[in-house]
Amino acid sequence: MKPDYTHITVILDRSGSMSKIANDIIGGFNDFVHRQKEGTGTATLTLVQFDTQDPYEVIHWFKPIGEIPPLTNQTFIPRAGTPLWDAVGRGIEDLERSLSLLVPTAQPEQVVMVVVTDGMENSSRQFRGDQIRRMITEKSEKHQWQFVYLSADLSAVNEAEQTGFSKAASMSYDPNAAGVKSAWHSTADTIRKYRNKSQASVHFSEADRQRQQSETRRQQQTPEPPEEHS
Repeated sequence: MKPDYTHITVILDRSGSMSKIANDIIGGFNDFVHRQKEGTGTATLTLVQFDTQDPYEVIHWFKPIGEIPPLTNQTFIPRAGTPLWDAVGRGIEDLERSLSLLVPTAQPEQVVMVVVTDGMENSSRQFRGDQIRRMITEKSEKHQWQFVYLSADLSAVNEAEQTGFSKAASMSYDPNAAGVKSAWHSTADTIRKYRNKSQASVHFSEADRQRQQSETRRQQQTPEPPEEHS
């Protein structure tokens, strides 16, 4: 293994229901990349977007973190359905294959996969939930891969935990600017701590979850602006 080298794969939902938070997702991802650029050691990033029109579109593949360009409204355009398990399954298989092609001394010491969605699986054809569970369990236990799951749907988070994602590294977020920003920030923070070895795994703290809860309460207490009548 190559010391102080981390590879991060982001599996990003591009289904139509993400359109209402598209700008927030774009800003959150760009902030996440910026924070990783400031991290210690070496990092590369793979970005995959998915929907039913293109279930597995590779945007960046093992690109040095310092060379990742900003995500924009031209490179992230929500549409179609959510083949979530197909994207995750292919992501694990492709990552495994790519790592196997590297000589041992060039392989990353740490591997992290981040899955970002706004809802539940609804259109996969290649992989089932039980298959994903076996794949995640194997990679987590035998190779210490770290898996993160973010969703705007609490039911989807519960489903993900049943499919192998750990509860400690899964979190629901509010589908608004503050909620999305907080989720990306917490994810960037825990991965940076994992990279610099100040924590042994990627997981969310109680403070991360309380911040999301406070954002939820704040949004609920903020009155909607009155409708304008012509």
